[in-house]
Amino acid sequence: MKFFLDTANLEEIRTVAAWGILDGVTTNPSLVSKESRPFKDLIAEISRIVPGPISVECVSTEAGAIIGEARELARIAANVVIKIPVGIEGLKATQSLARDGVKVNMTLVFSAGQALLAAKAGAAFVSSFIGRLDDLSQDGMELIEEIAAIYGNYDYATEIIVASIRHPRHVIEAALIGAHIATIPFAVMEKLVQHPLTDIGIAKFLKDWGKVKT
Repeated sequence: MKFFLDTANLEEIRTVAAWGILDGVTTNPSLVSKESRPFKDLIAEISRIVPGPISVECVSTEAGAIIGEARELARIAANVVIKIPVGIEGLKATQSLARDGVKVNMTLVFSAGQALLAAKAGAAFVSSFIGRLDDLSQDGMELIEEIAAIYGNYDYATEIIVASIRHPRHVIEAALIGAHIATIPFAVMEKLVQHPLTDIGIAKFLKDWGKVKT
């Protein structure tokens, strides 16, 4: 499984990149709005820190405008992936961009039908928001199972991104299903590496080591 960081914060990205496990970054307009740097400068800096895919979202709503905006965003860096919300206009834009070799991450996917259409349109990635489904008392992870089964049936190359992750267990469940990517908030990434028994074990070993004559 590939680990993406769901943030636009440079400090968080540098921190996790230093762990040696970071494969990419996903941003969205809400995350970008929290940062003080000019938008394009911010994305360019992220792309220098992380060589893997950097998802950057279009805010245009009509296919022609989405395509124009996507091409401009793609010029920021070679590893920029264009994030487009699923919908009729988004599908039109995706198939056109995919034909020209521009990678698209189709986002805000909440159904297996949407994911199937995204793959048929040529999306390189599909982002399914499991936490938001859980918030509505639906089973977000069941959606990931359905998408994985459909893509497996027809050998789609589209990679499944599990998004809107709320806690470490979401990551583990996604990995058990076989999702390609988890895009994880910084706070959840920290929790994923921590365990109270690990901390207790380290403290005990250090205490006992203090009794060893060297």
